[in-house]
Amino acid sequence: MSSLGTLGNTTLLLALAFSLWGLIGGAVGAIRRDRRLITSARMAASATFLAMTATVAVMEIALLTDDFSVSYVAETSRTTSPIWVKIVTLWAALEGSLLLWGWLLSGYWAVLSWVAPNTPLKPWALTVMAGVQTFFVGVPAIAARPFNSVFPVPLEGPGPNPLLQNHWMMAVHPFLMYLGFVGLTVPFAYAIAALITNRPGTEWMLNTRRWTLIGWGFLTAAIITGGWWSYEVLGWGGYWAWDPVENVSFLPWLTATAFIHSIQVQERRRMLKAWNLLLIILTFTLTLLGTFLTRSGVVSSVHSFGDGPVGPIFLGFFIVAFGLSMGLLAWRWDHVRDRSDLDHPVSREGSFLAGNVLFLAMTFAVLLGTIFPLFVEAATGDKVTVGAPFFDQATLPLWMGILFLMGIGPLLPWRRAPDQTLRGNLLWMALGAVVFGVASFAFGMRAIYPLITMTLVGWNLASLVLLVTGVVVPRLKIGQRGVAQVLRQYAFENKRRFGSMVVHFGVLVMAVGIMGSSAYRVDEQIRIDIGSSAPFQGYILHARDKFMEQTPGRISAGAVVDLERDGQIVTTLRPRTNVFAGQEMTVPTPSVMYRPNYDIYLNVASTVGPEQDFVVLRAVMSPLITWIWIGGIIAALGTAYALVPGVQGARATRDLKRGLEASQT
Repeated sequence: MSSLGTLGNTTLLLALAFSLWGLIGGAVGAIRRDRRLITSARMAASATFLAMTATVAVMEIALLTDDFSVSYVAETSRTTSPIWVKIVTLWAALEGSLLLWGWLLSGYWAVLSWVAPNTPLKPWALTVMAGVQTFFVGVPAIAARPFNSVFPVPLEGPGPNPLLQNHWMMAVHPFLMYLGFVGLTVPFAYAIAALITNRPGTEWMLNTRRWTLIGWGFLTAAIITGGWWSYEVLGWGGYWAWDPVENVSFLPWLTATAFIHSIQVQERRRMLKAWNLLLIILTFTLTLLGTFLTRSGVVSSVHSFGDGPVGPIFLGFFIVAFGLSMGLLAWRWDHVRDRSDLDHPVSREGSFLAGNVLFLAMTFAVLLGTIFPLFVEAATGDKVTVGAPFFDQATLPLWMGILFLMGIGPLLPWRRAPDQTLRGNLLWMALGAVVFGVASFAFGMRAIYPLITMTLVGWNLASLVLLVTGVVVPRLKIGQRGVAQVLRQYAFENKRRFGSMVVHFGVLVMAVGIMGSSAYRVDEQIRIDIGSSAPFQGYILHARDKFMEQTPGRISAGAVVDLERDGQIVTTLRPRTNVFAGQEMTVPTPSVMYRPNYDIYLNVASTVGPEQDFVVLRAVMSPLITWIWIGGIIAALGTAYALVPGVQGARATRDLKRGLEASQT
């Protein structure tokens, strides 16, 4: 065995041993309330992180030095790959992706062991984290071993998946996805700790509120960057195809979003305890289900890792985790069921509950459409597909309902909305909706869902204006400060609240982009002789030349296309196809002209050979699509801002801690 392979196996087994001790020592220490065992288990988290860091470092060294005696390197890497591709090859295939997952999880576990407050929940939360860590270290250590030795040692490898090499976004998107999935383990661990210790109140949410937002924020960023990658790489001019693996990343996002809103009700009204525990259990187990589908080969997807030895193992872990969690919830049911009722449906808690119902309905619809073909194939042997029309028809009405509640919910008070206040807010919001709806109709919108979307955007913008004026106007009346100063102070003191407004605004921007690019997209296939031109949506596409480029790791062939308008060249696009060394798959690289109001997207839809005197282009005009990415950036900034403690947030946290300490004494 190679020296790097031996070293990698050693550090991986050390990480497994440390995580096992964290599980066993943590559980025994929590049961016996033995501080020494609890402390040693907490130290095991740091030791596991150091061992996993060493393991990942060894694998990266093997990739960068082309050590083909290591099985993972021999199966996924190539000497001619650029350095950045060799680095990201860590998550190019099953075994390496599990190393990355285990490493990031160990980082969360170690940080949590040091920064989490010393409450009765902490030992059990760390023990649950240790249990999950043991699984995610044990799988690559035992079942999917990346450091196996290869003999005889090959001189060259096939290289990573061509889709991984074709765009720099693959250095970002998978990493964000893992950070999101792994981050949602923390609130799950505290929820299970709350059930074990019979403390299902607000304490576990206080300890995990920021962790939940971190995991949700990374997952949101991962979904947005994944859509952008699809748009830039896959060549069909879209960003979301309801692909099974896209869906399984979307499912935990839906339940996590519901959870983030629902915990506010438990904080303020001491309601929905069982609901919140169920939501976070669903969120965590849906990440496991997604991992099983991605790594088992049961679904066909450009995102999946194909057949692998770990599919049944992940399915078993999913069943055990879900079964034990639901069993704990049932065992503590008398202590988690609500003792207070909803005072009035027209209230903030009523709107949050209605929103949760819509999010769960969407989760069920997407899950059903994703796994239904699997059940049909298992039962009958027939292969069936559930396409985009089903998902669009099932989810669009639910999205409209969520957008409606997103506008009215934050303006409603807790318990019950005074009729006069409610009527006044509704009047202004209805006015905003009518203005946007009429303006959209005047600009030519006739389809029902685009009109409803723009009407609801106006509804929500009016809501945001009312929220801001409700903050600014009273403060202006009692001081001599200007509007900008008042708003700046409010944003500083109420970062969680202001950040949520920014996130909601980003969602509205994305909604406009999704509406425009979905409803008014123009997609044509155009054959152009080299040196000739063809019209497309007010532009002239002039195929000026073709080209072929060759590097040690890639052969590219494409066309040079000038976009002309009113006799002037607006820009020059160079769509191409790539064939990477060691791979047979031809991968497109579209070329895009980004504009605020629409994109022009060109992709080569035919081969471009030396003797060929024409090119076939897929030309797509996508109105407003750029606003999806802008809205995603806005939402990410809002999430980051909400994570920074504000004056009011720190005061609320301090008061809640005092209340918890008083209740314990």
